[in-house]
Amino acid sequence: MTNMQNKKIGELTRFALLLALEAIFCFTPLGSLPALGPIVMTLMMVPVVITAIFLNRRYAALMGFFAGLFSFIVWTFMPPSPMAFLFTPFYNIGNTSGNFFSLIICFVPRILGGYLSGLWADNIKKPQALSYGLSGIIGSAANTLGVTLGIALFFGSSYADLLGQPLWILIMTTIITSGIPEALLNGLICYAITTCLKRR
Repeated sequence: MTNMQNKKIGELTRFALLLALEAIFCFTPLGSLPALGPIVMTLMMVPVVITAIFLNRRYAALMGFFAGLFSFIVWTFMPPSPMAFLFTPFYNIGNTSGNFFSLIICFVPRILGGYLSGLWADNIKKPQALSYGLSGIIGSAANTLGVTLGIALFFGSSYADLLGQPLWILIMTTIITSGIPEALLNGLICYAITTCLKRR
């Protein structure tokens, strides 16, 4: 077996293990931490960013796709809140239904977060604390900003009407109470995990 084949098998093995971790974070309560009120911080971007660091941005974008797919499955078949229409076209509340744009919100921010964190990890190698930690922050922040921007663009008025708050307040509340703490937590976890594993 050639070195190239060995490398490819090693990459696919790592990807499979990280994909299993992604599934655990998406399909079990282990991937969600309480924030403020009904808002939660998620760890779904952690395997995506670790994929970016250990493999490359293409694998990370693919992991981001799977993160979106798992999220789509959750919001379609076991929605944790009535806001499921934001992430799946197969759910409605009152006169508001999900549509094609729900798929964009569900998939694109995860894929983009993986690619951007991989782009950073590929080009900024030193110091490791900066590279690994900021990769985690970038991946998580890209996901949060992509989702909130998608909601504002495609479902802004419906979302605000359903929750009875101005849209800008809802977006700022999500970013401050969930997005920023989630990004910092993801950065810390990614730094800790990758630093440990890179030493082995």
